[in-house]
Amino acid sequence: MSRPSVRILLATWNGAAHLSEQLDSYLTQDIPDWGLWISDDGSTDGTWDILEAFRAAHPDREIRLMHGPRHGAAANFLSLLTHPDLPPGPVALSDQDDVWMPHRLSRGLAGVAGHDRAALYGSVTTETDPDLIPLRTQKGPLPPPSFQNALVQNIVAGNTVTLNAAALRALRAAGAPDIPYHDWWIYLRLAGIGAHITLDDVPVLYYRQHAQNVIGAHRGAMARLQRARALVRGTYRDWLRANLTALLARPGGLIPAHAEAARTLLTMRPRARALILSGARRSTPAGQRLLQMLARTGRL
Repeated sequence: MSRPSVRILLATWNGAAHLSEQLDSYLTQDIPDWGLWISDDGSTDGTWDILEAFRAAHPDREIRLMHGPRHGAAANFLSLLTHPDLPPGPVALSDQDDVWMPHRLSRGLAGVAGHDRAALYGSVTTETDPDLIPLRTQKGPLPPPSFQNALVQNIVAGNTVTLNAAALRALRAAGAPDIPYHDWWIYLRLAGIGAHITLDDVPVLYYRQHAQNVIGAHRGAMARLQRARALVRGTYRDWLRANLTALLARPGGLIPAHAEAARTLLTMRPRARALILSGARRSTPAGQRLLQMLARTGRL
């Protein structure tokens, strides 16, 4: 068994309905020498059997199948990223219900290659219905990544993430905190240390939208309703506090000004002043106005 040039990290939970299509799409990659590490979070629908059959069908590949922590999708992904046996990067994160385009790995690896510091690659996706009929692809210029943005918003699609070895080390140094979303955490932690972040406007996968998505594409009336509920009920505030608390608990490698901005946003009152002094900003004027309203009304 040869040493793979990249390892795919796949987190699964009750994904039997679509998992086989995703696994088959790995076999179409234009970079063929990949390994696969899988953490299953206690599936009861046949997912484990599908994974075992795939491993048995490809004995020439490095395929590791493990039991997850059973504490949600974020914890499941972090259990993979921080697994003590996981070799150095690069790694590519994978959801269970997408279908990868053949260039998913090659574009991701190109996006993190040649950097001495930590590097993260993410891209847009082509959203589809449950039957993989394309619905839309994000168009127009992508918002520029920054730590000030990562404080209050995630713009990195976790199912498109590729990390180099330095980025993986930085995440492992921060442990596996109890945070709401692994992709937001990856963006925040790596932006905090000054990582090189590439957001590609070429889609690399088909992002299947269906009723069981942990969190689907941020579009449409239902997505707007979900976001409104999170804001009104204080859930968004709780997400911010969990992220910032975790970031400051193990701050190794954080740029000092970034650590100070995070501390300000977490602790300073009044909240409107904390927002200004931290420099936190969302990627659109409307989003920033909403953030300022939350600060004024005690929901930040």
